[in-house]
Amino acid sequence: MRMVDLIEKKRDGFELTKQEIEYIVAGFTDESIPDYQMSAFTMAVFFVGMTDQERAHLTLAMVESGDQIQLSDIEGVKVDKHSTGGVGDTTTLVLAPLVAAVGVPVAKMSGRGLGHTGGTIDKLESIAGFHVEITTDEFVKLVNQNKLAVVGQSGNLTPADKKLYALRDVTATVNSIPLIASSIMSKKIAAGADAIVLDVKTGAGAFMEQLDDARELAKAMVQIGNNVGRNTMAVISDMSQPLGFAIGNALEVQEAIDTLKGKGPADLLELCLVLGSQMVVLARKASTLEEARGLLEDAIASGRALETFKVFVQSQGGDPSVADDYNKLPQAKFKIDLPAKRAGVVSAIEADEVGNAAMLLGAGRATKDSEIDLAVGLLLRKKIGDKVSEGESLLTIYSNSEDVEEVKYKLYNSIKISDTISDVPPLVYEIIQ
Repeated sequence: MRMVDLIEKKRDGFELTKQEIEYIVAGFTDESIPDYQMSAFTMAVFFVGMTDQERAHLTLAMVESGDQIQLSDIEGVKVDKHSTGGVGDTTTLVLAPLVAAVGVPVAKMSGRGLGHTGGTIDKLESIAGFHVEITTDEFVKLVNQNKLAVVGQSGNLTPADKKLYALRDVTATVNSIPLIASSIMSKKIAAGADAIVLDVKTGAGAFMEQLDDARELAKAMVQIGNNVGRNTMAVISDMSQPLGFAIGNALEVQEAIDTLKGKGPADLLELCLVLGSQMVVLARKASTLEEARGLLEDAIASGRALETFKVFVQSQGGDPSVADDYNKLPQAKFKIDLPAKRAGVVSAIEADEVGNAAMLLGAGRATKDSEIDLAVGLLLRKKIGDKVSEGESLLTIYSNSEDVEEVKYKLYNSIKISDTISDVPPLVYEIIQ
């Protein structure tokens, strides 16, 4: 078998076999296939695409290139959730304890974030003492005991995907649906999930800005999951404006706790109930989405969701009393309001630019070596469709520096106020199974 023949075969639109794809992934991983040939192959995929079977074979080949997490000792159906990213996307912090509270085991492997704000681990580390450095045995024990634990990502999980993504990043082949879908799904499958719920974002703050592109990606990932034996579904949700009100690590933790108390933003709560209902059904804890939603709503109303969060935090070294005293979270020195320059209706909040403003404050990482300031961020006071008076606060800037003029400038350019607004974007566009 020669790589040049496989490049030619894919270039000319023919389907590659399982053995041929395994040869490519193994050769690229052990460096017997050079970067320049893999670059040619990814460009061929970019233009020609892949069949459903090719995508499944590519995903499993990348899974088998490194470690795979074994969760068989955990009782029940393990359901993982993945979001394609966004601004103020606090869903994992709410969803994990919420579905765990109704008996769904959540064995969550998370990472640290690049971009607007930190990843799930960064956010949780806003809580004093919380840590994810636990052994596999302890991880399994905690999930069986509490139905919830979070651990950092393995260093050797899907090494083929890491190498391939780095190559795609410098060869203009990042925006290829087969390669994106296989990349995401390989990590989820290697992490040991029995079933997978995907939250695919669309809008200005999302990787897939256009709804058609988000739909194509969602369908591709669902097909891959189902083709390799993982029950998979996807929700396409809006990210044309930030989700919830909080953007920033400690601020998002506080918002998540508020939501578990039943006092969070309506859009964040609703999306968590939509995603959580799917997780509960896939875990076979309910037979219908309506029944699953009822279980989740009861978990919030009864206080079990909040109690599950406290037990989870305490079991991983954190201070559970933070749920009752937000002053124990990192606090910013300055809280600066951004007044509206005119009256009207908020007609747009460009999520990606608002996220960039939060990153300027130190809420996120521009590079993997950047230090995150867990205390800083933004707290929206208005969302799309809300009326605003001249001088009324659009949001509050939480900063450890008094000089936030650059941040204000970016925010004013990101929030549009009009006389009227035709419609507010829907929170959920569709569900794909």
